[in-house]
Amino acid sequence: MTSLSPTSINQDNQVLSLLEKCKTLDQLKQIHSQTIKTGLTTNPIIQNKIISFLCCDTNYTGHMNYARHVFDTIPEPTVFAWNVMMKGYSRMNSPKAGVLMYVEMLMKGFKPDRYTFPLLLKGFTCHVALEFGTELHAHVLKLGFESNVYVQNALIHMYCLCGKIDMARQIFDMNTNRDDVVTWNVMISGYNRMKKYDEARKLFGEMEKKRVLPSLVTLVSVLSCCSKLKDIETGIRVHNSFKKSGAEPNLILENALIDMYAACGEMDVALRIFREMNKRDVISCTAIVTGFVNIGKVDLAREYFDQMPERDYVLWTAMLDGYLRVNRFKEVLALFREMQKSDVKPDEFTMVSILTACAHLGALDVGEWIKAYIDKHKIKNDVFVGNALLDMYFKCGNVEKARIIFNQMQRKDKYTWTAMIVGFAINGHGEEALNMFSQMLSASIKPDTVTFVGVLCACSHNGMVNEGRKIFASMVTQNNVEPTILHYGCMVDLLGRAGNLKEACEVIKNMPMKPNSIVWGALLSACRVYKNAEMAEMATKQILELEPDNGAVYVQLSNIYAACNKWDKLREVRNLMTERGIRKVPGCSLIEMNGVVHEFVAGDQSHLESKNIYSKLDEMMRDLKLAGYLPDTSEVSLDIAEEDKESALYRHSEKLAVAFGLINLRPRATIRIVKNLRMCVDCHRMAKLVSKVYNREVIIRDKTRFHHCRSGSCSCNDYW
Repeated sequence: MTSLSPTSINQDNQVLSLLEKCKTLDQLKQIHSQTIKTGLTTNPIIQNKIISFLCCDTNYTGHMNYARHVFDTIPEPTVFAWNVMMKGYSRMNSPKAGVLMYVEMLMKGFKPDRYTFPLLLKGFTCHVALEFGTELHAHVLKLGFESNVYVQNALIHMYCLCGKIDMARQIFDMNTNRDDVVTWNVMISGYNRMKKYDEARKLFGEMEKKRVLPSLVTLVSVLSCCSKLKDIETGIRVHNSFKKSGAEPNLILENALIDMYAACGEMDVALRIFREMNKRDVISCTAIVTGFVNIGKVDLAREYFDQMPERDYVLWTAMLDGYLRVNRFKEVLALFREMQKSDVKPDEFTMVSILTACAHLGALDVGEWIKAYIDKHKIKNDVFVGNALLDMYFKCGNVEKARIIFNQMQRKDKYTWTAMIVGFAINGHGEEALNMFSQMLSASIKPDTVTFVGVLCACSHNGMVNEGRKIFASMVTQNNVEPTILHYGCMVDLLGRAGNLKEACEVIKNMPMKPNSIVWGALLSACRVYKNAEMAEMATKQILELEPDNGAVYVQLSNIYAACNKWDKLREVRNLMTERGIRKVPGCSLIEMNGVVHEFVAGDQSHLESKNIYSKLDEMMRDLKLAGYLPDTSEVSLDIAEEDKESALYRHSEKLAVAFGLINLRPRATIRIVKNLRMCVDCHRMAKLVSKVYNREVIIRDKTRFHHCRSGSCSCNDYW
């Protein structure tokens, strides 16, 4: 039996005092060494103090290893010691080691107490919760701890963590003591985690009815769900509840308030809170920038972004997303270059934004660099990044690379399959698009409305009328997808492109909904191809009733009149445009060179290489004429001399971009151009001849599809 002499008691007190003052592992080892020398290691209080110190500071794995070494020297460890060890493993994110500790505890005949399960369960990850959660819950029931509020809270947290929200709610509902705000917080947070924001809001309503006083954690959680639901009414109620409490606001709550008001579009209130804050962090700034982005005030968002002293990857991505939303794709790439200079590492969401910008600009070189960056820096290459890569390659006209990405993707969702179908369609691979659709169905992936738009577009772009009719009919009969106005528009386009204008009109006449400008626009485009001025007038009238300021419609009708030599009618349209202040959208062509996107408009002379470009253009037109090029002036909407018409054609933006490409690209390199409008017949003829004369592929993406020109032929087979 240990002697209880005043000397031994004094030594114990000295050691305990030293342990209280202990700050580092080295100091602890010295104290531990002294306890071994003086024989004090058998004192349970000292043993527990040493283990507690090590398990509470788990920044280094060595601490837990040392704690385990000390623990193993204790002949009869107390339940407290077992619990502390489990707490330590939880803190250092080693929940499986904690479970093994628990199993060892049972095997050695020790019984858990009411603290064991909360300490063990709160450190679980989703995977560990799925693996061991149900069995540990059974232990709780067997040992009679199911009514303990701390154990209940831990179980609710554990089930929410692994997605078993109904089981978590069942435990919550069994709780007879609903006065503990922590229990409510855990359940509300669980609903938020599962994106069941409406359920979180309802639960907060129940909490209010039961007069349970919310904590700051409650308010932050509820504000978060209000932000997602854009529920300003509940958000204001939560804010008022906090004001009435008289409590001092903290940074987390103020950030939640800013985020809620910004998400609901109340930027004046959000800014007032932001300006009154004693301390701000990057989360506060991100909420303000995101708020302005959400209401379309991107320039104002940029002003606040530039003022921020600290910017993390989330804030950068929010600003990039802002430019993306308003189609300012060149600014997206410019801002990303700034981000690179600031040494902030992007995440997978940033990569999706950049790839989307590259897709719209046709910036293949930058897109390829981003792909290499993702691989080099091991950025999470999930299904969203994969889909963005697919979209980028297809919209840059590189079908082969898109196919490789698709085959490499570990996980594919319906958007992956749809991206492949649409990508093949716009690039003129109609058969492959339909084959991909068949594979999608074979893989038991249910197509949605967007998928069918892609499939019908594939049929339309490739003249597959019968296939299109069958697929349209199968939407309801085989796939239970009700056709929308977009699908009817695709059918009108399909029939119209094939010259079946009367049947296209019948489809419009028998639609179950009122046709919109897209449907009538599809018919108008077909009228242009087949020079049906009478039907074009009818379609134009319908569109202008819906969209009186639609300048593109006036231009299309003008082109049809020009093609039919109806100059009086053309002048009437021109005069009407002048009277109504309608302006034609200028043609614009983009071409990427060494990671920089160059922009040309018709007759453009603002480019730094303008003199060389026009010189090359003259040379190019001479070469093309020798190869048989004759200008097609049928779509020049002016009743002027033929020579002047040809001069107007030569200045089209596509031709300027092609000339720029011939100057700057190596021989036989592919010329890739993105055009904002539909390519005219003459530029289409020019692109085909350039591919033959200069022995290089010319890829032009216009408003409706891709034109892959090789050896004098185009992938569209002159059907666009």
